[in-house]
Amino acid sequence: MSRRAKFAVDLSPLRKYPDLRSLFISGLITRFGSALTLVALPFQIKELTHSYIAVGLMGAVEIIPLIIFALYGGVLADTVDRKKMVWICEAIALFISATLFGNALLHKPHLVLLYIVAAGFAATDGLQSPSLGAILPRLVSHEDLPASQSLMQLRWQVSAVLGPSIAGIIIATAGVKTAYEIDVLTYFFSVLLILRIHPIPPLVGGATKSLSSMFSGIKYAASRKDLLGTYIVDLCAMFFAMPNALFPFWADQIHSRWALGFFYAAGTIGSLVVTATSGWMKTFTKNGWAITIAAIGWGICISLAGVTNYLWLTLIFLGLAGASDQVSALCRGNIWNQSIPDEYRGRLAGLELLSYSVGPLGGQLRAGTVAAMTTLRTSVISGGLLCIAGVSFAAGKLPQFRNYDSATNEFAIAQRNKKK
Repeated sequence: MSRRAKFAVDLSPLRKYPDLRSLFISGLITRFGSALTLVALPFQIKELTHSYIAVGLMGAVEIIPLIIFALYGGVLADTVDRKKMVWICEAIALFISATLFGNALLHKPHLVLLYIVAAGFAATDGLQSPSLGAILPRLVSHEDLPASQSLMQLRWQVSAVLGPSIAGIIIATAGVKTAYEIDVLTYFFSVLLILRIHPIPPLVGGATKSLSSMFSGIKYAASRKDLLGTYIVDLCAMFFAMPNALFPFWADQIHSRWALGFFYAAGTIGSLVVTATSGWMKTFTKNGWAITIAAIGWGICISLAGVTNYLWLTLIFLGLAGASDQVSALCRGNIWNQSIPDEYRGRLAGLELLSYSVGPLGGQLRAGTVAAMTTLRTSVISGGLLCIAGVSFAAGKLPQFRNYDSATNEFAIAQRNKKK
């Protein structure tokens, strides 16, 4: 195998699995539109309020519905057709996006409605993501899981790079309403593509739609310290060092309002570089150590981004932070996909969603509150330092997570043998 082939992202699963291909294209389209909204929504709140806390509050109103619906969404992912769940939630998101567009057309858009829409998106994401996250092992073989995981990350990153970069231009020239309008159209096409995927019914004799099923999933996760480590480390990194709520103010502070989209895109560009060279993940096994080092690297890069007032240097450090986070994300995905039994996969996917979503949402409120009480720079730098300390402490207390190796982990071996 050539050096280039060893590191290049493996596209072969897209040729081998038609359902994976439909899912990939659907996500590529819909996440592009969502990336536009990711920039437009906090920007609109900032323009209406000129408040750090008001923008950070968007993350706070999303936490409760996300927690509630992610846990129940995990139960549903193990008890109903996963394809059907993904499609229904995509249709609901289409309606919510249309509401956002309609509000933007008003002479005086309603601020409260923006928060309601943010909460609605969070609830829908909570219901959909567990089924979406649990689909992959049912679409591809066990040996193709690492490559397929990289492809799922790639589709998000391409959209997340293009979306924010273009969003800044669209918002500056045509306003937020145009960004929302494009989001509506992407949801429409995504709904049509998901219809092409074959049904993915639950396993016979699997979980039931009950609280006991939800708690049994939580109990299973708690019994595995290697899984707990993936949740806790990511929570620490994202809660303490997620500066996204500060981006609209950060761009103003360094006199680069035109570059707002680049603030959102920088981290994703770093992630994209890692994913595009992720061929090595097919044979890499020491995921625990990789997650730990990458999460610490995220904290270091965020702190360095806060130190400088030079736009391009700030963007470089944000890009390096995104690269670190992507190494962590790919390795976390490998642990989850390769070692969790299918009968628990939906419920555990709900917990996974909380681990990588609640942290950023709470982190937005933390970042905005600290910036309001001190300065933007203090908020960014202190968050990065707290991330380093929190991740180091958590990894030190969880040796089963830190030393996770898919070649020797008993759960990974059991799932690998089951697929044969």
